This record gives sequence, structure tokens and C-alpha cells, in this order.
Amino acid sequence: MNQQSTRIDNESHASDKSLRVYHVVYEPTFKSIIFHHWTECNLKCLGCYCKVEKLDFSLLPDWQARVATNPPEKPPEKLLSLDEALAMTDALDIERAIFIGVEPSLDPGMPVLAREMKQRHKTYNILFTNGVFLTDISSIDEIIFSIKAVSPERYHEYTAGDNRKSLANFRKIYQMGKKLQAEITLIPGVIDADEIEKVAEFIASVDPDIPLRITGFIQLSGMKFRAPSGAEVEAAAALAKKHLKKVNYLSGEMPRVGEPPIRLF
Repeated sequence: MNQQSTRIDNESHASDKSLRVYHVVYEPTFKSIIFHHWTECNLKCLGCYCKVEKLDFSLLPDWQARVATNPPEKPPEKLLSLDEALAMTDALDIERAIFIGVEPSLDPGMPVLAREMKQRHKTYNILFTNGVFLTDISSIDEIIFSIKAVSPERYHEYTAGDNRKSLANFRKIYQMGKKLQAEITLIPGVIDADEIEKVAEFIASVDPDIPLRITGFIQLSGMKFRAPSGAEVEAAAALAKKHLKKVNYLSGEMPRVGEPPIRLF
């Protein structure tokens, strides 16, 4: 596999290497550093967490109450330079670097940061993305791909976008040989269990061994959608398991594990 083959739709960002990291968290239990990227997202998801909270929810002991009442977030006041972001990692024991945010693939500095983390710390690099646009992923080891929906009308209703490119990119990444996981959010009345089963069928058409994680929607301020119960999330997972070999799920009722995370920025 050559490096060029891991570059998708890179032309529009090739000349801009600025970094857009606004928040950094370290999880000592998992030896993971999490870089949050602030970009202008290419989707307008109705249930977007970043619209009401900029901080990693693992830092918030009262996170469910907070995100249910927070006013809309404003853009961050400061973005880190590449040198500033890397300096925060120097004294840490790091095995994984995770790139998340509004949409990290739209940050032109993300591939450089991923490459530097791998060179300095030999990290296992994980990218969270909606898959609409993928930049240079040559230094990314694993992609967690958020499939909002596979039904075109459901996808458009939820994101105001078109899912054809996203689904095509899912197949492309798999064909590259990158480790790939999928995730989807269960939102009663919007992205229901029947849609999650359709997503599972799509993933199985690529490879039934690709893992799927189902996350129960978190009640967010200003949004009319409700959070599903643990039983509802479990029922959706049971439908997905009819098609996939590896399905796990999360809901707001599940406890946290591990040491408290540390905010670095």
C-alpha cells in the first residue's frame, strides 16, 4: 500500500497546514491523548453534541444535566499551534492518539499532527469522522466512521446532506486495508432501530466482521429528541446482531470506567 493511495479528496486542503485543535484531554488509564478539532462541519446534524458543549464529556461529572441545559456554544477563543500541541505530550506516557471534534478530517493540520505523534511516541492513531471528506490518512491506524443513516431521505432529514459520498468512502477505506469500525446514534423518532438494522445490513455487505457501536442519544439543550432507555439501545443492538458479528452499545445509564481524565488544554 503506498502513501498516495491513502489520500482521498485532498486537493482543497493541500496548501493549508494550520492546526485547529482547541481542546486536549489525557486519559491515564488508557494512555490515550484526545485532540479535539474545531472546524466548520460539512453536515448539519440535528443532534450535534458540539453545538451545546465544547468540553470532552468525560471531564464533566454532571455531564447529562449540563448538556441538557447548556446554551449554544461559541467558537473557541484560542487554537493550538502544532508546536504547542506537541509540547503538551512530551512528559506523558502515550500509546494512543485520538482525533475527534466537530469534524477532524477537515482540519488541514490533523495529518501532520498524527504523523508527528507516531514519530515521537509511536502512537496508535484513531480518527473519528463522518466520512464525507477524508484527508491524508497515511498516519492513521484505525478509523471510527460515524454512519448517520443509510436511507437517503433519513440521512438528509438528519444531516441536510447526501450520504452517497460517505458510504462510498466507507468502502474505500475498507479496501485500503485500514482497521475500520462503524458507529451510529440511536435517536427515538429520528434514527430508530429499523434504520440501525439497515445500517448493519450495509456494513455486512462490506464485511460482517466490521464492528458496529450503537450509542444512545444524549438529551441536549434546545433539541426536542429524547434519550433512549438502555433497553431500547439493547433492542437496537439485537437487530444489528442479526447481520454483524461484532456489535456493542453505550447508553447514558452505563457507568464510567478508569481514572479521571486530565484536561491539558
